[in-house]
Amino acid sequence: MRAVRYDRYGGPEVLAVVDGLTTPPVGATDVRVEVSAAAVGGGEVPIRAGRLRRVLRQRLPAGTGVDFVGTVGEVGPSVTRAVVGDVVWGVMPHGTFGAIAESVVVPQERVAAAPRSVSSQDAAALPASGTTALHALTRRVRLGAGQRLLVRGAAGGVGVVAVQLGASLGARVTALAGAAHLPWLRELGASQTFDHRETRVEDLGRFDVIVDLVGTHMGQVRGRLDRGGTLFPLALDPSRPIRAAVWVAVGSLDRRTRLSAFSNDPSAGELEELAALVDGGTITPVVSAVLGMDEIARAHHRLERGGVRGKIVVTP
Repeated sequence: MRAVRYDRYGGPEVLAVVDGLTTPPVGATDVRVEVSAAAVGGGEVPIRAGRLRRVLRQRLPAGTGVDFVGTVGEVGPSVTRAVVGDVVWGVMPHGTFGAIAESVVVPQERVAAAPRSVSSQDAAALPASGTTALHALTRRVRLGAGQRLLVRGAAGGVGVVAVQLGASLGARVTALAGAAHLPWLRELGASQTFDHRETRVEDLGRFDVIVDLVGTHMGQVRGRLDRGGTLFPLALDPSRPIRAAVWVAVGSLDRRTRLSAFSNDPSAGELEELAALVDGGTITPVVSAVLGMDEIARAHHRLERGGVRGKIVVTP
């Protein structure tokens, strides 16, 4: 089996395609998925660079990628949610990476039937980012008509889903992103759009819910909440990750507004709900580029430069 691995922290050049790897055994409730497409997320850049090693403490060598779409090639004897030949999408087990590979073995709860209305390459942009936005806006809070939602970092993988989902729920969505993305974000449903380079957070209005995907200047961001509002700090400042984590922990003691930090661990039900939203036309996947597995370093270079719209998808 071929898969992307890195055995030391560093720049994109540490990523390599390794051949001859052994596929993990399929347990009683596991499925083996032959991957047709996987996605690379911006949050993986600081992990690969080692800036979060004191927080995550992952072991090397490590894989990359959490989202995948593919065909079930083998099932364990106690599997009830899938059969060989099913086209599924899913996420790697919580806290692990390795979706950018020819095949993955995951518990059956990590997969669900993939949406039928889009290609596998488009669908691969959504499992992790889409369920993150879905969980935040429909489980952690119940965003409703007329509420004010700010999405900071709106052009990225989670951001583009949060904008679309928020608009579909009737919220007044404000998107903060790079200038080149603003007209397109309005097409996705944002009521207001602002260039993050020209707009200070302090100059924005007040909001009921803020989804923050940047991780910097969090005090000013929280200050934009109305009393009783909720901030989802879904990114840690990569230059100061421990300090950022402490800020979230301490900030949770202030009850005037609510911090709702979580590490996404979607259920099969959330994956099914997301697929229905895609097939129903509520959520459209956004793919910046489709690259081959051998171009993984190029994918990470693009992520480091910034400005990626949606997700970069990789095919084996």
